[in-house]
Amino acid sequence: MKDLIAQSLKYQDGKVQVLDQYLLPHQEVWHVCKTVSEMQDLINNLQVRGAPLIGLAATLLVAYLAEQGSSREELCHAIDDLEATRPTAVNLKHCMDRLRAVLHSEQKITEVITVAEQLFEEDIALCARIAEHGVDLVDAGDNILTHCNTGALATAGIGTALGVIYQAMQRHGDIHVWVDETRPLLQGGRLTAYELARWQIPYTLLCDSMAASLMAAGKVDKIFVGADRVAANGDFANKVGTYNLAVLAHFHNVPFYVVAPKTTFDPACASGQDIEIEQRSAGEVTGVSGSFGECQWAPSEAEVYNPAFDVTPAKLVTGWVFDSGVYTTPEFINL
Repeated sequence: MKDLIAQSLKYQDGKVQVLDQYLLPHQEVWHVCKTVSEMQDLINNLQVRGAPLIGLAATLLVAYLAEQGSSREELCHAIDDLEATRPTAVNLKHCMDRLRAVLHSEQKITEVITVAEQLFEEDIALCARIAEHGVDLVDAGDNILTHCNTGALATAGIGTALGVIYQAMQRHGDIHVWVDETRPLLQGGRLTAYELARWQIPYTLLCDSMAASLMAAGKVDKIFVGADRVAANGDFANKVGTYNLAVLAHFHNVPFYVVAPKTTFDPACASGQDIEIEQRSAGEVTGVSGSFGECQWAPSEAEVYNPAFDVTPAKLVTGWVFDSGVYTTPEFINL
């Protein structure tokens, strides 16, 4: 397999390597991954994260295993195990289905490697097209609010929602970003702030609960968020807290855009009610941990509700930005 290099994922010198996003922004540590169980742990622990990147990381591992001589049956088992790792984001399933189709056909096993390379390069191209379409929605001087992390750390390319913001900065030069910290895992405070600082885009970090007062004060011009799965009717799942923003944006008449590649669209999913929402560990809510250490602040016996995602109904969305264009109604005919 040829070298494939992105911000937080690479295949180089015959090795699959991932940047540990759990340790960012204070430590930049790369892990070499050689087995399915290692990749599952990296994904489950959010060391590898972002819907497109999860799919690509799993894809590169399967290609690596094919390159190491794994049998067709072994690769099929690897694909099934990896696909089961995270249920909400559809990108992982999309990638595994592409590889599975090769193995279920008469093609050589090595064709898995070709498809993995294609998927990686396709994601770069998808991100570029998303930014080209989304940038026209941004005006000079805009204050844009975003949630979670949707940049180059989460994709092979420039990112989705954050990629639009990057492109807008290149065009206008005076964009400012409000960054939700994104509790409970702080992807905004740790990762989006990290990327915006590297890109030299002015930003201000805020607690998630502060967004309402910002909108009430007229300090938010637009909201751009990513997605982990977009249903056929336009409902979408994204990092928990996104639905809050959509409701607030609707009340305050702030344009609310969801930005995603076609690999996030799931035509087989009729509505948001059909999206499985992953429930995560109580420890993510009762305290916090990262490269800075660990802190437990809640009573040890506290009951915890910790969905990783929530679902935003289509009626709260101003527009859907895909690589094929911007849609103001959920009729994604070109996807």
